[in-house]
Amino acid sequence: MSEDLRQETATPKIIGTVWGLLILNTLGSAGAKTIVPLPRSLIQMVTMGALVAAFTLALAVNLRLRVRPSAYVFLLTLLLVPSIVASADLESGFGALFRCFRFALFVATLWLLSRWWDGGLGFVRHHIRMYFAVLGSVAAGLVISPGAALPELYGGRLVGALWPLTPPQIGQYAAVIIGLTVLLLLGRRTDRTSAAVVIVPSLVLLALTHTRTATLGLIIGLALAICSLLLTSAAARRFFTWAVVIVVVAAVGFASMLQAWFLRGQTQENFSNLTGRAKVWDALLAAPRSTADMAFGTGLGDKSFGGLPIDNSWLAVYHEQGLMGVSLVAAILLVLGGVALLRPPSLQRACAIFLISYCAIASYTEAGLGDASPYLLHLALAASLLAAPAQALAPPRRSVPVAEKRPVPRWARDREVT
Repeated sequence: MSEDLRQETATPKIIGTVWGLLILNTLGSAGAKTIVPLPRSLIQMVTMGALVAAFTLALAVNLRLRVRPSAYVFLLTLLLVPSIVASADLESGFGALFRCFRFALFVATLWLLSRWWDGGLGFVRHHIRMYFAVLGSVAAGLVISPGAALPELYGGRLVGALWPLTPPQIGQYAAVIIGLTVLLLLGRRTDRTSAAVVIVPSLVLLALTHTRTATLGLIIGLALAICSLLLTSAAARRFFTWAVVIVVVAAVGFASMLQAWFLRGQTQENFSNLTGRAKVWDALLAAPRSTADMAFGTGLGDKSFGGLPIDNSWLAVYHEQGLMGVSLVAAILLVLGGVALLRPPSLQRACAIFLISYCAIASYTEAGLGDASPYLLHLALAASLLAAPAQALAPPRRSVPVAEKRPVPRWARDREVT
């Protein structure tokens, strides 16, 4: 039995359910119109109930509150400080305090799960299975009602027709599980048929979302992860070589088609200001702020400014958690990235590098690094992969023989002779 299989066997099966509930909680409640209209209050009740259930189940299997040291979860705990301080004055309303409670419950659940973070691939498989199930609901909505799944409101981009998911969300989920599955295939931890079942439909859904951030994050993150395996994996070297050849051929032969897909029918001006994001960013940075707001932010909100989405993790954290929050988020990425670079080459390290790189790239045009979100779950998965095995942390036990041989005195030996 392999080491990874032994680790997965030692982990209670309910842990996969807890991880799935955390993913359900971070799906969000705002998005496209669904085939069957779902009240936002109902969706919020389901997502919040999933978080409460996740915490309860995690506590049930870890009643002794055994946790492992984790710099990542510790920094998330510190991030609660500016969130609560800024939200306490109710400048953002009572919703800010509710979001702080949700964030605290999210972090507490991660602390409880940290007991099983041992560098194994069990959580990677949970991650892929759950997000693949989410993408399955998106594909089902596309089959049932193509018009609702490709609405004109989103420019014909793929949305969730059964559960309200936006194109960037679908693109993110597809890109993450594609990258992780490719790495598992290169590491021979899955077979080609199983990998194709995940990768092929996910690539189709990613293409239908026309999500540039997810596509670039997948390409760059996967390239960095595979480069970390080049010295130790022949499969990684072959894959990297073929990938370079395919990219060059595609860039030369399908340049106009790729450019049209990338621009999504936008003008050069609209593309240059990132679909209007730059205007919101400039207004946010130009807005007057008190010293307290600059240090601790205005409290957890819906990641918007002036009624428009911020769509930048760093500016969203600066707006809601201030410079202290920005410093802590930067520390999270630096610590995880530094630990990943110091680890010896391995499949776990490659998966962690992919996740960290993807989140860093997506942070420029997507919000989510300062609150309970899929991005924090991706980074939590990276932290679990970079954790030292439990055997390495436990002090070596001295084996004590049942009956130690004691030296026989000389007078006793002489008596035995006589």
